[in-house]
Amino acid sequence: MSLARKIGIAVAAVALVAGAVVVMAPKPAKVELGRVQRGALQVTVEATGKTRVKERFTVSAPVSGNLTRIELRAGDVVTQGQVLARIAPYEPALLDARTRAEAEARVAVANSSRAEAEAAVERARVARDQAVHELGRVRKLAESNAIAPEVLDSAEFAARGRERELASVEAALQSARRGVDAARATLVRGGSHARKSSDAEVTTPTRGRILRVVQQSEGPVQAGTPLLEIGDPTSLEIAADFLTTDAVRIRPDAPVLIDQYGGAAALQGKVRLVEPSAFTKISALGVEEQRVNVIMDPAGKPEDWSVLGDGYQVQVRVVVWEAPSALKVPLSALFRTGGAWNAFVVIQGRSALRTAQIGQRTGSDAEVLGGLVEGDTVILHPSDKLADGEKVAAR
Repeated sequence: MSLARKIGIAVAAVALVAGAVVVMAPKPAKVELGRVQRGALQVTVEATGKTRVKERFTVSAPVSGNLTRIELRAGDVVTQGQVLARIAPYEPALLDARTRAEAEARVAVANSSRAEAEAAVERARVARDQAVHELGRVRKLAESNAIAPEVLDSAEFAARGRERELASVEAALQSARRGVDAARATLVRGGSHARKSSDAEVTTPTRGRILRVVQQSEGPVQAGTPLLEIGDPTSLEIAADFLTTDAVRIRPDAPVLIDQYGGAAALQGKVRLVEPSAFTKISALGVEEQRVNVIMDPAGKPEDWSVLGDGYQVQVRVVVWEAPSALKVPLSALFRTGGAWNAFVVIQGRSALRTAQIGQRTGSDAEVLGGLVEGDTVILHPSDKLADGEKVAAR
């Protein structure tokens, strides 16, 4: 075999071995990469809330009766003391034939009693006049000493007795006349002119706009029935219920971001109050939760809030912590092992396991307190099969 042939065979063998080594060598794992860098970091807690008018007045019926139709509509401007509605006394019930006959009989009886009382008054008046006349005659005789003093005393006593009898029967006559009026009242239905002066007027306690007309149609109402709601729709606040575990991190005057209200840009607000008392609420999954209302006021330009009205649903994010230049790492690069936070950094094409100290966290990033440095390249969403020192390449 010639030398050239031997060299060719050797070269081919070396090439085959090299190709086999290349084919059999492990390929770098394809990974998604991120960076540890500085930037603004903001931690928020979220909840769904509703706008509401700060000062809402519910106008209720002051008395029971028949409500006249309310002509005002939601959105109408009202002034303090303006008449909103009128409430008339209840109409008497319609009488059936039997009840009417009984009422007419009571009227007849009352008329008879009145006639008897009038006759008694006439008899008492005649008796009184006769006693007074007799007293005058006796006094003249007494002045001339023609009769004994006892006769004069007896005449005076008789005259006083007749006066008292007349007063008594006159009082009985007045009572009989009232009885006639009462009996007749059951047969009479008052007209609109008769009852207009007795209507109760419902007035507004303050100026503002009508937010809602609760009872618009005419009809009977009981005292205390809500009729309208009045307030100033330009003076709004937001109420949202937060989990108590989130609410403990919220402080008064904390910044608030309001979105998902239908507008393009988020609105600004601030926390005014975390209510002191929580309540139990059943979640959509049927779990009991302890929640507390947080009240927020608008901030920023008033015209930005003009698109909102009373009872609008919004999504609120309360800022509980923020830093303008925090060292942060993508949250998807972190995983826990043995109770510690870990991440893979890429050094010269290989993965390197690092233990990280983490501070505040958001939905996308975490604050780095130690273990990682600015500029580190980290592996996002690392596989549980990825090992320390393994070759990696960007996906």
